[in-house]
Amino acid sequence: MATVGTISRGIKAPIVKQGDDLPVIVAESLLAAAFDPVTGFDIQDRDVLAVTEAVVARAQGNYATVEQISKDVRAKTGGGTVGLIFPILSRNRFSMLLKGISKGVDKLVIMLSYPSDEVGNHLMDMDALDEHGVNPYTDVFTEKEVYDTFGEVKHPFTGMDYIALYKEMAGEGTEIILANRPQEILKYTKVVINADIHTRFRTKRLLLAAGAEKVISMHEIMNAPVDGSGYNPDYGILGSNLATDDSVKLFPRDCDKFVQRVQDILLEKTGKKVEVMVYGDGAFKDPVGKIWELADPVVSPAYTPGLVGTPNELKLKYLADNAIGDLRGEDAKHAIQEMIKAKPASLFASQASQGTTPRRLTDLLGSLADLTSGSGDKGTPIVYIQNYFTNYAD
Repeated sequence: MATVGTISRGIKAPIVKQGDDLPVIVAESLLAAAFDPVTGFDIQDRDVLAVTEAVVARAQGNYATVEQISKDVRAKTGGGTVGLIFPILSRNRFSMLLKGISKGVDKLVIMLSYPSDEVGNHLMDMDALDEHGVNPYTDVFTEKEVYDTFGEVKHPFTGMDYIALYKEMAGEGTEIILANRPQEILKYTKVVINADIHTRFRTKRLLLAAGAEKVISMHEIMNAPVDGSGYNPDYGILGSNLATDDSVKLFPRDCDKFVQRVQDILLEKTGKKVEVMVYGDGAFKDPVGKIWELADPVVSPAYTPGLVGTPNELKLKYLADNAIGDLRGEDAKHAIQEMIKAKPASLFASQASQGTTPRRLTDLLGSLADLTSGSGDKGTPIVYIQNYFTNYAD
């Protein structure tokens, strides 16, 4: 029996720039790591090679400027007074988008959710709502009422007052309110941009049913080129990040072609079929800061066919406690190994699989890759995962 299970390695790569042949760079970086005389490793079938979306988008040159965003916003909203509801609280994720949106309208009314945004960035603590008798499902606050009620509303990690920051960025005349019912914005305007990520289709449906004249979701902004810009036909400006003082890097497009080409190159060079995926934010929650990491529209925009599906695993703790009686040592090990070998192709609703993680393989692998590569200066935009599909019986 093997003595090591899943291994996740960060693979260092050159600095990727627009126009670079990224599939070749990714393959060469992996091979250099694998053949390193000190820290090398064998490439195996069903290993997983994960590449961060940031370098894929950069190599594609998938960028948009504030001016290009504003032009698209004005064309799709008609300008005038526009409501912007449920943006996340993030300088990296939303500051440039806010500048572009505000330049594309005559007046902006921003509606923030509270006590936190969609991904868990808090304006105030839930306990503060209880202390002041606030019902977040019905109560609406103006900007003045927020400060009068809660005092300081600075983010606990960044120290930013996002109400003040967003009002400054959006410019003179901007109004900010706090509410959690999408329909509240219709008291100010019938034209709305809904900036929520994972609930955007429901929000749009509710607004249209309540009498909105026009509702534009963020995946519908920059979903086609504007004056030679980048674009994303599926996600628009969702998943974008700050690039420069007047531009954003959009979520990458055509990722299916990218992962397939990387797989083909590695098969040609190694004879092994390595699964390949592009990953963005992982899907996990910080128990202290309460931030739910997933600010991208999906964990993985593309992956090779071998990564489709969910885990089909027995709960080892359940077997140890319930299925092997008083067996110990080698007898216990062999008994459990035989149960694993005999498990059916699907353990859906099985008692022996309860407590195993009910998530897609790509969401689990993407989260592992995101934690491995980090978001700072590690310099490992490529992550190589081995033995993920092995088990105790292998």
